[in-house]
Parts: sequence; structure tokens; C-alpha cells
Amino acid sequence: MKFLIINGPNLNLLGKREPDIYGSLSYERLCALIEGHALAHGSTACCFQSNHEGAIIDAIHAADGVYDAIVINPGAYTHYSYAILDALKAVDVPAYEVHLSHIDQREPFRAVSVTAPACVGQIYGHGHQGYLMAMDYFLEGGR
Repeated sequence: MKFLIINGPNLNLLGKREPDIYGSLSYERLCALIEGHALAHGSTACCFQSNHEGAIIDAIHAADGVYDAIVINPGAYTHYSYAILDALKAVDVPAYEVHLSHIDQREPFRAVSVTAPACVGQIYGHGHQGYLMAMDYFLEGGR
């Protein structure tokens, strides 16, 4: 399988930004973990991060016909980006939404995802393992 891993705003600051919430693993180490997991399963993973909504939308559009699955952590865009929701719905690439923290146990606005309805599933609160769990969903035949 070919995975596109999309990370939204501020995820490039992993390891620095609120490590008590998001963990101490850097973004680079997260990508290495994800890429290693894909390789161990005869797959590939390409990590993409942007702090810009339009760049994320462009990456989703470009995934159509190129990738087998998207694993996306939209960051704060989760809670208000109908544009990302529409982009996910517009392509023929299944997506799984991931969040590092327990979004349901934080500020009330974080419990609402407007992007999740375009995804085959959502996982949160499992830290970095959530990305691997989402990949495993697809590796085990989920779509």
C-alpha cells in the first residue's frame, strides 16, 4: 500500500509544543516511525505537513490515483475546515482521522470534528501509535 500521511498546523512542532499533551517525540521521529511501520508491512508512507489549509487541500487532491489511503491529523482544522472535509469527500482515496490527544477530554470545541464524516474512522488519545493503528486498519483490508 501507498500511504499519504497528512499533518496540519503546528504538528511540525511536535516534541516542543506542549509535550505533556502531544508527547516528546519530534515530528521527524514520528515520520521515521510511520515510514518504518509501512516498510515493515511491504508498504510506503509519505509524510506531508503544512500550516496552510490550501496546501493540505492541494495534497488531498493530488493523492487521488496516487495513494491507496490517507491518514490525516488536520490539527485545529479538524474543528472548522469544511474545505478539507469537501476535499476528502471529492477524492477516491479513503482517509482515517488521527489525533494524538484525547480530543473529547479537552476544551469543548476540540470534541467536534467537521472532517471526520469524510473519513472511514477516527482514532484519538493513543499518541503516536494512533497513526500506526490507522495504517493497520487499511493493511488489514479496511476501506
